[in-house]
Order: sequence, then C-alpha cells, then structure tokens
Amino acid sequence: MLDLRPVFFICGVLLIILAVIMLAPITSDLLAGDDDWSAFVKASGVTLFVGVSLTLANWTENFRLNLRQAFAFTSLSWLIIAAFAALPLTFSRLDMSYTDAFFEAMSGITTTGATVIIGLDSVPPGILLWRSILQWLGGIGIIIFALAFLPMLRVGGMQLFRTEAFDTPEKVLPRAAQLAAGIGAVYIGLTILTAIALWAAQMQPFDAINHAMTSIATGGFSTRDSSIGAYPPVIHWIIFFTMIVGSLPFVFYIDALRCSFGAVGRENQIRDLSSEHRPRRFLSCFSPLAKDSQVRVFLGVLATAIFLVFLWLVFERGEGVSTAITKSAFNVTSIMTGTGYATEGFDKWGPFPFALFFLLMFVGGCAGSTTCGVKIFRFQVAYAVGLVQISRLMQPRGVFIPYYNRRPIPDEVTQSVMGFLLFFMLSFGILALLLGMTGLDPITALSGAASAISNVGPGLGPIIGPESSYTGLNDTAKWLLSAGMLIGRLEIFAVLVLFVPSFWKE
Repeated sequence: MLDLRPVFFICGVLLIILAVIMLAPITSDLLAGDDDWSAFVKASGVTLFVGVSLTLANWTENFRLNLRQAFAFTSLSWLIIAAFAALPLTFSRLDMSYTDAFFEAMSGITTTGATVIIGLDSVPPGILLWRSILQWLGGIGIIIFALAFLPMLRVGGMQLFRTEAFDTPEKVLPRAAQLAAGIGAVYIGLTILTAIALWAAQMQPFDAINHAMTSIATGGFSTRDSSIGAYPPVIHWIIFFTMIVGSLPFVFYIDALRCSFGAVGRENQIRDLSSEHRPRRFLSCFSPLAKDSQVRVFLGVLATAIFLVFLWLVFERGEGVSTAITKSAFNVTSIMTGTGYATEGFDKWGPFPFALFFLLMFVGGCAGSTTCGVKIFRFQVAYAVGLVQISRLMQPRGVFIPYYNRRPIPDEVTQSVMGFLLFFMLSFGILALLLGMTGLDPITALSGAASAISNVGPGLGPIIGPESSYTGLNDTAKWLLSAGMLIGRLEIFAVLVLFVPSFWKE
C-alpha cells in the first residue's frame, strides 16, 4: 500500500495554519459586537486538535514526497481543507446543514464563487470575511500548485512551464517555499493596492478588503446580495482591472519586480538609470508579459467578446454607449476569468449573450494565474496541432511541427493537452448527465456542470443564474457540484488518477 504518512503530516500542518487563520473572523465579529465569533472558536478548536493529531501521528524524519504521494497530497489537501473550513458555517447562527456548508467551503477554496447563502446583507461579518479568506487562500494556493506541482506531475501540458527547480518531487517542497514567498509578496501587494483603490472609490473599508481578496483571486464572493451591482461604475472598473491582473501569469510580476528593484538598487553603478531613464527601464521590465503569446491571445479573446456583447447591448437592447461598455466589459471579464461577479442578470440579455457566456465559461486565463477553466495555452496547443494535421493532409510528405511561443511543442505536451481536453469535456458531460438525473432542468444541469467544472460560480437560467443562489438545489446535486469544483480546480487528472487501482499498490 502507498505510504500516506508524509501526506497526512503536511495536511496536519495545513489544518493548524487554517485553525490559526480563523482568528481573523473571530476578531472581525468581536469588533462588530456580533456573538457569532463563538462558531469560529469551536471550529478552530476542532481543526487545531485534528491538525496537531495528524502531525504527531505521522511524524517522520527527512521524509520526501514521491510522485504518487504528490498526487495523493494534491487532492487530499484540498478536500481536507474544505471539510474543516465548512465547520464555522455549520456552527454559526446561519444554521447551515453540513452539505450546504461543505458546498460553500469548497466553492470558496476552489475560487468558484457559487453560494447557497441568501441574505448576505445581514450575514455576520465573520462569515463574510471567512468566505473571502477562503477564496484568497485558494487563489494563491492554485498559483503555487500550478507552478510547482502540475509541471512535475505532467498534468494537462503544464510541463511546458516546468523548470529545473521542479523537475522531481523531492525538490518541490523546499523550492515551493521559495516560490510561495515571492508570489505571496506580490499577491499581498496587489490585494492591498486593490483594497486601497476600492476604499478611495467610496467603498466601505470592510467591503473593500473582502472584494479585494475575492477579485484578485478571481473568486467572486461578495458581501452584498446584489454583488457588484450594488456599487457605482467606478467600482466596476477597478475590479475589472483587478480580475485581469489576477488572470495573467504571476511569475511575470515577480520577474518584473526583480528587474525593476534590481535596477534601482544598482543606480550608483549604472549611469544609464538617471531619473528620466527609470520609467523606461521600469516599463521594459514588463515587456516579457506583453510578448507572451498566451497573454496576447487571452487579451485578444477577451476584447473580442467584450466588443461583441457591447454591440448587442447598443443595437439590440438600446443601451447607452457608456453603460453598455461598462456592463459588457465587467460581466464578460467576470465570466471568462471565472470570477463570477455580476452587475445584473446578464442571462436575460438575449440569446446571443446567453450562448456566448455559456461558451466563455469553458475559457480560462493564463497558466500560473488564479483563473480556472481551460487555460488559454491549451487552446493554442490544440490549434497548433490542428493546423499541422491540416497541412499534412494537403502535403502528406511534408514535415510539419506545431509551435507554441515560437518554440516546437514536444509530443508529450501535445498528448497531455489533447488528453486533458478530452477528459475535461467527458467530465463536463458526465456531471451534466448526473445533475439531470437528480431532476434538474437541462439549462440548469448544463450551465451548473459548466460552472462547477470551470469554477466560474453563477450558472444560467432562473434557478442558479447570476441573480440567484444554489440553495434551491437538492443535496445530491450540491455534492455532485462540489466534486465537479474539486475536479476542475485540480486539472482533472490530479483527481482521476486516484481512482486507478494500481495507483495504491506499491
């Protein structure tokens, strides 16, 4: 049998950290004079006890994760965190069933944004903050997971982004700690800047902090029933840009900051960095981001979708130009990035936006970002492979090689990407069928499956649309959707491999 002691040890450490983080919502409730803080005290105590027990029971010296243990850790860690993150919701005065609490926690940690809570305007501040913290933690967690574990696990073509620092499982933990430090600094900095910008735009400080965390994580949990529709357009545009920032590769931000501060730090040695040259030098540090093909394609697809919806709103619904561009830019970006915010019921805009939003649910952002869905680079790889196949049909004796970012794509990457796309669509189809078997109508089943597997949040239609919650679904559907969120967030294969019997044999 597979030795899971290292896996449970690390999971225990994560639970200890989770228990400590629960002090934040406790403090929030105490400052607000809300007695719901006791729910977090109970949940923190239980989580801390289990976490300490796991670490003590599974302590081994100089342990290392092998490949199969890394796969097991990937899925079990997210599952265990969601299971214990649900406890405060169960213990709170919201009196949620564990099914609803687990759904909400899984939606939070996977940055999906689907909710079963009605009446957010009257929910205790500790619960609102806890939901935002879960999405914020899920956002930074998925970046580290995507950059450290997925390339090593060869999941879905992510080996395209593998570096020598992460070529073996044994190197992941120490190197991931260094990576986490750099990403954490950038992530925290962007969160603070967003919160300040929202506060300056007249959003209340508590709301600004929550929306800053959930927008940079492209999560979508809001503190208001009407989501971002409760705020003026200036708030929409601040969050619009934050969602885009969260959808781009964070490694470029780290490299750009190293370049900028490195140059400033050597200003006494480099004469070129006079005051008039520094802005140019700073901008040049971000040039690799603009030159990356997946960034350009992502922004191009996003701009095209926004423009099409803008035209529809202006010419079919008679919206004013400024209103139409704000609505289209925000809501299209929210769906494509998997954030899930809404300013209104965009599923009622007509047949064309309805169909477009459904398709955009499957499109994600860039690799190494907080977004979900099918990452843009996978579409690029599939497109390059398709062009090669067409060329071979026309010239059977020719030699054609698919390229990505002006580099040849290895065969193992093309196979991994095509396999990912196949199993992604199979997972979506099976989930939609299972949801239909629970009694859901076709639109709810299809859009719910797409929303869960792509970690978008809102579905389409009256039951789970952008102006509704998932509370009306039966418990079976909620558990199925929770499983879909986990499978989609962990890139399909990282979860499915656990169901292969030979995986558990030595």
